[in-house]
Amino acid sequence: MKWTRKNLYSQYGEWSADYLLTLQAQAAKSSFRPTYHIAPTSGLLNDPNGFSFFNNQWHLFYQSFPFGPVHGLKSWVHLVSDDLVDWRNLGTALTADTVHDSHGVYSGSATVIDEQLFLMYTGNVRDKNWVRHPFQNGAYLTTDNQLTKLAHPLIEQPKHVTDHFRDPQILKKDDTYFTLLGAQDAATKRGKISIFKSKNLTTWEDLGYLNFTQQDMGYMIECPNLVAIDGKPVLIFCPQGLNKNIINYNNIYPNTYLVGDTCQLEKGKFNSSHRLELLDHGFDIYASQAFNTPDGNAYLVSWLGLPEIDYPTDSENWAHCMSVVKKLTIRDDKLYQEPVAAIKNYREEHAVLHGSLDSRQRKVIVEKATLSYELELSFPKNQQGTLSLLNGPDSEGLKLHFSTSSAAFFEIDRKNCGQTFATTYGTKRRVSLQNNAPIKLHILVDHSTCEVFINDGELVFSQRIFPNNNDLQIVLASESEVIYNGDWWKISNTIH
Repeated sequence: MKWTRKNLYSQYGEWSADYLLTLQAQAAKSSFRPTYHIAPTSGLLNDPNGFSFFNNQWHLFYQSFPFGPVHGLKSWVHLVSDDLVDWRNLGTALTADTVHDSHGVYSGSATVIDEQLFLMYTGNVRDKNWVRHPFQNGAYLTTDNQLTKLAHPLIEQPKHVTDHFRDPQILKKDDTYFTLLGAQDAATKRGKISIFKSKNLTTWEDLGYLNFTQQDMGYMIECPNLVAIDGKPVLIFCPQGLNKNIINYNNIYPNTYLVGDTCQLEKGKFNSSHRLELLDHGFDIYASQAFNTPDGNAYLVSWLGLPEIDYPTDSENWAHCMSVVKKLTIRDDKLYQEPVAAIKNYREEHAVLHGSLDSRQRKVIVEKATLSYELELSFPKNQQGTLSLLNGPDSEGLKLHFSTSSAAFFEIDRKNCGQTFATTYGTKRRVSLQNNAPIKLHILVDHSTCEVFINDGELVFSQRIFPNNNDLQIVLASESEVIYNGDWWKISNTIH
């Protein structure tokens, strides 16, 4: 289809039901469709929104354009889960149907208020000259999933920011509500995080910008999230146009985090003695959303995709998926991310992996691993080798190079793993590791996704991959003697 402004922003009722059914059937039969990662029923999925715990269930929404793999008139699709792994799709919840969100329901968050789930989101509006006017809007969701939008915007665009003003995170501290917003300063055209406060959710006071760094954060900040993790405030956000001297990254835009020492929202202060860090060292994580549960735990989910990047499933008229949900902890002032424990409940077939390789030896450690599995492998210190996932007759697979000797490192290379894409931003991602120390890998593969957790989630590499259907081997190759121990599990294909 030739995507024009007219069809990108047509109301959903103007599209043919048969056309939508055709797209849904095409997405459903795709060999790249994941099993235990959230994917769209058709069209495009991007930012996770409204991640929350309400009415004894986990709730999650995602931005959707169901009519193609493009960014058109956005809505929110609603999902619920009992365990953060198996999600049930309840359909479209928020649509662009008012004067304050006429050109798209953009990102936002949720919190429980008076036995209802309060959603705060950005409404995208364009005038006749195609000038954007962002509004921060509200809606209530009842326990029987009935949604009512508020008649008036909560916050309109302040004069000191440009029309890049979006992605509210709503927080409550004592008897005061706060919201953080991604913003671009009008005078300097630099990325900022705006803060507002309210006692009643209708009248909001502008507190200016959050003071969290003296460094230039690029031309725009998207998706700001503030969470408390093990007694520490942690700021998670996406700076666009960030200087690579501040943090070394290879993706078009990074997703970052900053561990704080103290945070005083009322005064607009987030104090930190730590460095800005990459949230994920892989190829495709963006727009992450985190929140604190009533018991104080912190969970995070991310868009497993990036803006302005073409993906192979675009030709199948669907695009993108979510990461698995991760539990967040702080150890030694560093963020750790681990898949939620409930993933273990979906393990089926099992193989124990144990053995050793001599120097320059190659061994198939799993012959038919399927395209949906979980893998744990540990290597002691003074080892060096390559673990190839999704290896097959026509593919070298996804290569995981590692060294646990001096100058220790971990590197992932997707150059020769099925269909190639986004090569402008390189095919390798690499980090240094602690020298002469063992390494533990926890790997989740799901058709077109791979998430690698190193040393209990100290480092994470998340990426899309598009293997051939017969790329089923897991292969270990050594450069010196390698000893390995671990387990492989097939993951159930009955997850929604």
